[in-house]
Amino acid sequence: RMVCATTFSVGHDSHNIIVAGVNEADMQIALRALEEKQGGVCVVRDGKVTAMVDLPIAGLLSDKRVTEVAEEMKVLKREWEAAGCSIPYMGFNLIPLSVIPEIRITDKGLVLVPEMAIVPAFEAA
Repeated sequence: RMVCATTFSVGHDSHNIIVAGVNEADMQIALRALEEKQGGVCVVRDGKVTAMVDLPIAGLLSDKRVTEVAEEMKVLKREWEAAGCSIPYMGFNLIPLSVIPEIRITDKGLVLVPEMAIVPAFEAA
């Protein structure tokens, strides 16, 4: 069972922010952390940021040395798994990539990939 909130600024192909979690308070903290760092990947548990990889260059790239980012990614992976996230953390950013099967969540709505049909996420008022 997932007990955290997480955010990614690397949501292929739209590169919008992805936020998921079990409570709004942790999701808001995760979103604020991403906003403060101008992009990245974040894990929040019990109101605290437990892992953060900053991606300040267009929300996609780090400005740190690869060795630093590798260490941050190790912590992120450990915290991700400790929080009960069942999808691989690097696969999370593929959720909105609407060219791989079957169903994708995008900024346009749900995409049924085989049919290439968009199902609105919300009904019009």
